[in-house]
Amino acid sequence: MSPLFLLLYWKESAFMHFFMHPFLLCDKMESIIRGTTMKTLYYNGKIYTGETFTDCFAVEDGTFLSVRENEIYDETIDLHGHFVCPGFNDSHLHLLGYGHSLSAARLDKHTDSLSGMLNYLKGYLADHQLSDGEWLIGRGWNQDYFTDTDRMPDRYDLDKISLDIPIFLTRACGHCCVINSKALQLTGLTDDSIPPEGGSFGKDHDILNGLFYENAVEMLQSFIPLPSKQEIKKKILLAGESLNQFGITSVQSDDYCVFRQIPAETINEAFQELKNEGKLPVRVYEQCNFTDYEQLKSFIEKGNLTGKGDDWFRIGPLKIVADGSLGSRTAHLSVPYQDDPSTCGYSLFGDEQLQQMISYAHDKGMQIAVHAIGDQCLDQVLNAFRKALNASFRQDHRHAFLYLIRKDLGIIGALRSEERRVGK
Repeated sequence: MSPLFLLLYWKESAFMHFFMHPFLLCDKMESIIRGTTMKTLYYNGKIYTGETFTDCFAVEDGTFLSVRENEIYDETIDLHGHFVCPGFNDSHLHLLGYGHSLSAARLDKHTDSLSGMLNYLKGYLADHQLSDGEWLIGRGWNQDYFTDTDRMPDRYDLDKISLDIPIFLTRACGHCCVINSKALQLTGLTDDSIPPEGGSFGKDHDILNGLFYENAVEMLQSFIPLPSKQEIKKKILLAGESLNQFGITSVQSDDYCVFRQIPAETINEAFQELKNEGKLPVRVYEQCNFTDYEQLKSFIEKGNLTGKGDDWFRIGPLKIVADGSLGSRTAHLSVPYQDDPSTCGYSLFGDEQLQQMISYAHDKGMQIAVHAIGDQCLDQVLNAFRKALNASFRQDHRHAFLYLIRKDLGIIGALRSEERRVGK
């Protein structure tokens, strides 16, 4: 039985979320989720509080209460022995991106071989009538799982699916994509085109092969029709409802990077409207992803600082993705990749730009979370934080580094499956 319902549990000024198996009516659960003045007693259950088990609890104003003797309740509900436990928090998610992938071709379920993935996409295209100008979008391929080849797909592979419909397929990590020749034609890029800073084009014998990395992926997205705010809300709903099935009731989500051409304020409005409509399926702590200093400055000047919001949608830290991923060989290492000595990866920001963004956000009191997988990138990020803290020390700033590989610091982020790529 899938968990369906969300509850709010307050304890020592920190909230937890609960999920239940489907035995309560939705209107009763809605009153719990949104909060009412009705005081309800739930009894005869198997309830895990996070520390121990109990058999009953009370709810008032959307808040869980312990049961007190001689208390008068407006309503009592028999749980019939059903299990209730705290909902899970996903601490690293792209909620909007997940919803977008759920509404596109699901390559994660068809990535055991390149030929199998291509056959799936041919069938997907036959089953889904695309409108004029619409692109075939998919996400989830991973060449490490291919059993029939050890290379990434290229545009010539995708041309076997269609030469007339533009195709855009993102790798599982999100740091790399591949397009077909039709999509390449629509971009107007040539073999002599210069990639954007912090991005690169894949080439074979100096000819574009359809693979694009890091900021070049975002550049390609500017050619794909953008969703409306209503479509964004549908993707959020799709993602949230999927998460609820696994008992996930709150997320720390990075959403501004999914459609970089859509303003952050529009993404926030979509979340706020869903919240006001009583439809937001999960509570969201937004990791605010920016790559441009002026956009970040404008965002903060409008009052968007860590902590702004409420229990359903709250502004979290500035999120900076400072390098790429191991799987796409774009994480910035100090030595060449073991399985591709031609590259060390690269950082996505210059030293001055990274320093400017970190120092500004730090000075304004914002928390900062930085993705820095490669050790060379890590040095760059540590230097930027060191300068920001030396110039303006802030107690309990709670800045964070994400996914580090640095043995001399005692931090190992490489999985064993990546040892062939970066070495032991």
